[in-house]
Amino acid sequence: MTEDDGIDDEIDDDEIDVRYMHGEGGTSTEWMDQPKMKKMFQEIEHRLQGVLGTGRYEWVDRRVFDQVFDQSTLLSIYKLMRKGVIDTVEFPIARGKEAHVFYATSIDGPRAVKIFHTSNAVFKGLTKYIEGDPRFGGLKRRHRELVTIWVRKEHRNLKRLETSGLRVPSAFEVNRNVLVMEYLGSDEAPSPRLRDISVENPEAVFDELLNFIQVAWNDADLVHADLSEYNVLWHNDEPWIIDVGQAVKSAHPNSQEFLIRDVRNICNWATKKGVDAPFEETLLRVLEG
Repeated sequence: MTEDDGIDDEIDDDEIDVRYMHGEGGTSTEWMDQPKMKKMFQEIEHRLQGVLGTGRYEWVDRRVFDQVFDQSTLLSIYKLMRKGVIDTVEFPIARGKEAHVFYATSIDGPRAVKIFHTSNAVFKGLTKYIEGDPRFGGLKRRHRELVTIWVRKEHRNLKRLETSGLRVPSAFEVNRNVLVMEYLGSDEAPSPRLRDISVENPEAVFDELLNFIQVAWNDADLVHADLSEYNVLWHNDEPWIIDVGQAVKSAHPNSQEFLIRDVRNICNWATKKGVDAPFEETLLRVLEG
C-alpha cells in the first residue's frame, strides 16, 4: 500500500465526525490545514473544478461549497472517486432542505450525486420515517447515525422499487451522507419536475402515478410517503419518481396514513388538470391491486 492509498484508512471516522459536527455543518475549514486532509483534497481538487467555480460551467456560489462540502463529505467524495464510482463533480442541479444534488461524471456516463446536509436541524423531523421501519431497528439518536441511516434507507428503497420494475433512478453507491444515482436529464439541464411542465395527456400520467403507488404497495411493500408533483421528474416523456428516502414498509405504524396522503396528492394534481380522479375510488384501486 502506498502512502496515498492509506489516506482514507488512516483518518478516524469518529474523529472526523466530531470535528465537522462541532462546526454545525462544516462552515469552519481549519481541518483543511491538517496534512492528511490537505493531501487528500489536493489529490481530488482538479475533479471538483465545477463546484469550485473554475470549470467550464458558468456558476459559482462559494456558500454552496462551504455549506455542503465539509470534511466528512469530502472524504466520502474522495473514496467514491478512488473506487471509480464518480470522476468529477460539476454543478448543482437541485437543492432542498435535506440535500443538494450535483451533476457528476463517471467512466460510465453522467451521474447524480446527492449530498445530504449534516446540520442537526435538517433531520430532526424525519425520525418518524425511520422509527417503526423493521429494516432499521435499534435507531441511535446521535445525529450522524441518523444521517447515515437516512442515506442508506434511500439507497435501499431505490433498489427495492427498481426491482419491482418501477421508474426510479438506479442507485449505484452510497458512502456516509453521499448517494450516487442515475442522472435524469441532458448535458444542459436535469429533467424538469412534473410541477413545472404541462403534459398533453394528464389522465395517462395519473394512471402511471397510480400504477407506481399500486406496485410499490402491493409488490415492493413500500409507500413513498411524500409523493406529489414536486418529486416526479418528466424524463423521456415519462414520469420518474425521486426522493424516496422517507418511503416505509407496510409494517410501519403510519404506512396507511402515508398511503392515503400519497393517493390524495395525486388525485388533487389530476383534478387540477381536469381528470376525473375521485379519491375513494382511487384508493380502492390501490388496495385491490
